[in-house]
Amino acid sequence: MLYYLFEYLERAYNFPGASLFGFITFRAAVAIIMSLAISTIWGKRIILYLQKKQLGESIRDLGLEGQVEKAGTPTMGGVIIILATLVPVFLLAKLENIYVILLIITTLWMGAIGFMDDFLKIRKKNKEGLQGKFKIFGQVGLGIIVGATMFFHPGITVKEENTGSDTLTEAVETQEREIAQEEKALTTTIPFVKDNEIDYSILVSWLGDDYVKYAWLLFIPIVIFIVTAVSNGANLTDGIDGLAAGSSAIIVLTLGIFAWVSGNIIFSDYLDVMYIPNSGEMVIFITAFVGALIGFLWYNTYPAQVFMGDTGSLTIGGIIAVIAIAIRKELLIPILCGIFFMETLSVMLQVSWFKYTKSKTGEGRRIFLMSPLHHHYQKKGIHESKIVTRFWIIGILLAIITIVTLKVR
Repeated sequence: MLYYLFEYLERAYNFPGASLFGFITFRAAVAIIMSLAISTIWGKRIILYLQKKQLGESIRDLGLEGQVEKAGTPTMGGVIIILATLVPVFLLAKLENIYVILLIITTLWMGAIGFMDDFLKIRKKNKEGLQGKFKIFGQVGLGIIVGATMFFHPGITVKEENTGSDTLTEAVETQEREIAQEEKALTTTIPFVKDNEIDYSILVSWLGDDYVKYAWLLFIPIVIFIVTAVSNGANLTDGIDGLAAGSSAIIVLTLGIFAWVSGNIIFSDYLDVMYIPNSGEMVIFITAFVGALIGFLWYNTYPAQVFMGDTGSLTIGGIIAVIAIAIRKELLIPILCGIFFMETLSVMLQVSWFKYTKSKTGEGRRIFLMSPLHHHYQKKGIHESKIVTRFWIIGILLAIITIVTLKVR
């Protein structure tokens, strides 16, 4: 809203300084400051409200050190993240931008599912909450919306070929010609490959000459899988104080770098990265989201004053998935979201091995002392703050590797 106000002031009255709001970098800087302020200042008030309403976490005794003391800690803290993200976005972003619209829908959609889950957990005083089939239904629904929009919306395009310019000046000189080459495509990025772009449509070329028209039959299920996998991965990671929020901030900040480069025709051409018109506006949302996550960490680091609950974790995972898909970097998720991947994989291995050994020997055996993975290290006697810090370090290393894929092919 402020963006449109200052745009009008500049156009109608040549208002001093109003032109600053035309720059993504300026609005991104304001967004992160604003979201930090909202999450830290208003976050405390929200926590006090949750305490007043006795919306505390019910803890299932798993025999972990310090677990019992956490009973009654306010949950649903994901509301802080959602509010601190959306307020700057509504004030500073171009709200007609299709990528911003998709991210707002994702935030509200996944936030609603998580909120219902947390609310039912508190009311029933158990850890079951919303039935799994309803969560999956919600994730699938979001995947259909995102996938269909990416495929059918005319405003979502890519530039198929770079100019191969050796200098920024050459890229600037050819900007108008390059914009004219934008087209609809399901192109995505493959890491560590020289010709690192592939169109999903090729995978259904066996359908005949008009195979491109039917590519959505493959693309939408892929999007559904990614949204479901990443949101559940974030949900599993949210098990100890600060782990999910801190790891997610690292991931989202990295995606912000990709979004800025991909949305800038000059730098995308110079770095030989796929140019995605209008995607740069996502940087406003991303910086607001990063600020919200960091501000939430103020209260969520050990010992946590508030838990994000599924309201936060499902929302975080959904947003990360949609950003990655929008900037055509979804195949980097196993690297960038390596923490989520390890946590999910540890659960899958644990459950699968337990069932297999039980069917073979009559006694289930475990690979880890407990899953998800962070609980395994807790069982080994490592303090949770040390586990979180080490996971953050791993997340930073994975983020660096992901960024390096820009040029290592």
